[in-house]
Formats: sequence, structure tokens, C-alpha cells
Amino acid sequence: MNATTPTLNIRSISKTYPGQVALNEAHLQIFPGEVHALIGQNGSGKSTLIKLIAGYIKADHGAEVEFSNERVDLWRLSPHLRTQIRIVHQDLGLVPTLSAIENLGLGRGYETGIGGRIKWRAEARRCQELLLRFGLAPDVRSPLAALTSGERAAVAIVRALQDWNFDKPGLLILDEPTAALNRGEVDALFSEVRRVASLGVGVVFVSHMLEEVLDLADKVTVLRDGNVVASGENVKSLNVSDLVQLMVGRELSLERNRIDTEHGRVVLEAENLFGITLRGVSLKAHAGEIVGVAGLIGSGREEVANCLFGVTPRFMGKVLVNKKKVFAHPHQSIKARMALVPADRKRIGLILEERLEDHIPLPRLSTLRKGITLDYKRLKSDVATWINDMNIEPPIPRRKMSKFSGGNQQKAVLARWLRTDPQVLILDEPTQGVDIGSKSAVYERVESFAQAGGTVVVASSDTDELIRLCDRVLIMRGGSVACELFGDEITASRIVTETLGATSNRVDARVTPRKVSIEVIREAQPQAAWGNL
Repeated sequence: MNATTPTLNIRSISKTYPGQVALNEAHLQIFPGEVHALIGQNGSGKSTLIKLIAGYIKADHGAEVEFSNERVDLWRLSPHLRTQIRIVHQDLGLVPTLSAIENLGLGRGYETGIGGRIKWRAEARRCQELLLRFGLAPDVRSPLAALTSGERAAVAIVRALQDWNFDKPGLLILDEPTAALNRGEVDALFSEVRRVASLGVGVVFVSHMLEEVLDLADKVTVLRDGNVVASGENVKSLNVSDLVQLMVGRELSLERNRIDTEHGRVVLEAENLFGITLRGVSLKAHAGEIVGVAGLIGSGREEVANCLFGVTPRFMGKVLVNKKKVFAHPHQSIKARMALVPADRKRIGLILEERLEDHIPLPRLSTLRKGITLDYKRLKSDVATWINDMNIEPPIPRRKMSKFSGGNQQKAVLARWLRTDPQVLILDEPTQGVDIGSKSAVYERVESFAQAGGTVVVASSDTDELIRLCDRVLIMRGGSVACELFGDEITASRIVTETLGATSNRVDARVTPRKVSIEVIREAQPQAAWGNL
């Protein structure tokens, strides 16, 4: 195909959800042999665009898409074209209980001999040869769960590249492929990507590592708030500061409401916490203080809240509330007057088939006892108070939680935990999937909790949220606290720059791969008791 003809040409593609425009009239051109970076902050629309290209979701009416000069509908792409679009997703899309050999065989099939028996030795040899391109020699017969994160990422990339027909126009999309790789593995990946591009494949490279974008990509497209703000820019004319400016734009309008004041005593302390991704995290939070935790996926930010509350294990370290040790279990955390609003609201934050009136009082029913039974009159009065206080709509106590909007579900989760009268409130992505009106209500409630002397920890990927709420923000990289921002330092550009590691060596900005045994993986699953609290 002529190199001047785009492999993929997208014009005016949009995706709207109720109350939210995820992508607005976006455009993208990917040419043969080109490595094209796609960057933007969390929530900018990158994932939506990739899902549209993959045909996982359907675009709004009016999108114009051409694949190799052929007008196509990505939602109904023909099988022969679908095989020429390969995607390595951020979650890798592997089966952890299967071996590397078996994962490579999924969809492709296996080499067989007499009687249709699989030639396992030949398959193992082939798998090892492919992984050696990345300088890796894992046990290809072990379950993937026992391999390092870097080895698993390499398996996903190898699976996408195997058996590619390079005689036809092709598109390879890599979504955050280097997040779990060390420097050597990144170099091997880049070498393989350049080889694939040299054979005429168009490559879309999605990454938060801006130095890697400058190192690998030929062009870059930048998304911000669902809009394309820079399209097909030549990377050679840009630097890290230019990319940060394009991603952030002007300083965001959501200004800090916090007033710098003297805070009270230290209430929450974490000392040298080691977890699944955490590597010696320590923090202190005072009465009346809101402490933010920022970082990319894989940085450890998404584990901090669960580790503090005891949902996921602590391999080392301790948590103290008012100088008293709290053991790593949700029941112990609740006894210590801690509360957690989890990120995965539907799975572990709610009981969707329960009614609102049963949901709110659940963690602390003891205050509603009348002898050995519940005082239902007091229960209904208590629930009505919280519904009114949190402005939950519609105010119907007997309505099932599954029938409420995401914003009102989140208000109900927050009400449930505030009702326990906590000293420490831990919030993990507190406004994820929440409309703007509910966001404001959640923020006001959190701020009033802190003003009354409560201690708050907010782990969030939303830069606006951290700016609005926090007195102090911890920046996570590589499982550790890389730096700390105070007061006026908490700006969009500073948070983005620090989380991307744009001011430090990029090797420090990713998790160091390590061997994890099957036993450790099993122990690391969220405890069953958590779902029944």
C-alpha cells in the first residue's frame, strides 16, 4: 500500500453516554510504517477511542472511518479486516491460570500430530523463541500468574504479533505496554515495535511515559476532555514540557477550596508498607487534613487505600490510628474507626439487590438494637435523616440500590460509612463515574468532615479532584512515594509532571518486576468477609 495512504483514517468520531460526552468529534490518521503516540490525562478519551477502534463499543452517528481507503464501520468490521487490527490492552487480556504456551494458542490453535494430539514440545520451543526476542526466558509451562508482570506483558505482545500477515495493511495498538516493564524489556519492546513498523504496520502507542513517547514515536495526537487538541504533531519538534502543556492546557478551573491552616494531632500513620505493588510506603495524616495520593496505574496508587484498610495484605509494615496498631483486616479497621469508600463501587461498595434502607445502616446495626431485635422505627428515622443529609434522589428508602444512578449510589456508600462516625475516612476514586452535581455534593461532604476534625486520605486519578480537595498530595511512582506537594504546589501541571516522572529518571517511574508465588497471589485476593460488611 502507498505510504501516503493512511492505514486508518478516522474523522468526526464521537461517543456519548448519559450525562457525559466521552469523545467529541475526534480525528486520527495512522500511516503505514508510522509509530503514532496517543496521549492524554486519565479521562481524556484515550480508552474510549481505542474501544471504538476495537469495535467493543459503537460510535455515535456521523463517524467517518476508512481502513486502507475502504469505507468501514468499526462496529461491524469484516473478519478479514478485524484480523489486521491487533490490540494489546492495558489489562493484557490473558488467562492467568493458563501457561504462556496455552495463552499463545488461544484463538490461533496448536500444532498437532497423529490423532490430533498437540505437539507440546514444538509449541514450547516456539513460545520460548518468541519470548527470547524480549530477552526473557520464563518457564513457559507455568501458569502466567507465577510469572513477573514484565513476562506477562511480553506474552501479551507476542500473542498479538504472532502469525501476522505483513502483506496486508495492518494496525497494532499498544495500550500502556511499558507500565510493568524494566529498562531492558522496554528496549526489547521498542526494537520489536520498530521492526513491525518497518514492515509497513501502523502502530498506535498509548503511554503516560512521555520520554518514551519522544524516544519511540514519529507523531503524536493529544486528547483533552474528550477533544483532540493536537493531531499528528511531529515528535521531533516537541519536548516533555510541550507535551505536558498540551495535555493539561490552561490551569483547570476547579480551584482549591482548602485554606492553609494548622492541623491537629497525627491520627493515621503508615510505616514502611509493602504490598502487592507497594514498596515501603510511609505516610502521616493529621486531624482536619485531607491527604491526596496520585500516580499512574501500576504506581501503587490504586493499592494504597485497600492496604491501609486491610482489604489487601500487608507483607511488611504497620498502620496506626491514634498510636494504636490496626491489624490488616476490614473488621479491625472498622473497630479503629476507619472507613473506606472503595473504587469498585458496584462489586465491593454496594449490595445492589438490597434496598436503600437496608444498605445505609449495615456496617453499624448495634446502635439500632432493641433487645435482641432491631428497632425498625429508629432504623427508618435514621435512614431518612441520612437520605436527606446526603440529598439522595429519589428519596425512596425501599428502592433497590441497583435502581439508583451512579452518583446517588456513591452518596449512599458515603452515607453508610459516615454513619459509623469514623475518625479516618479513606476514599478510593470517590467520584469515578459520578455526574458533576453529585461530585460537588461528595466534595462538600468530605470537606465538612475534615473541617469537623476528621482525617481524610483520597487516592485518585482525577487531577481536578486532588486540586479541589487536598492540603497535601503524595505522588506515587514504582510502588513508593516519589515526592510530596503542599499548598500552592498542588497544580495540574505539577501533578501531571511528577506522576509522569518527567523530572526524574524514567526507570524509577515503573514497578520493578518480581517473582510472585501462586500462594502469594491467592492470599492477595480481597478477603471474602469484606463483601459482607
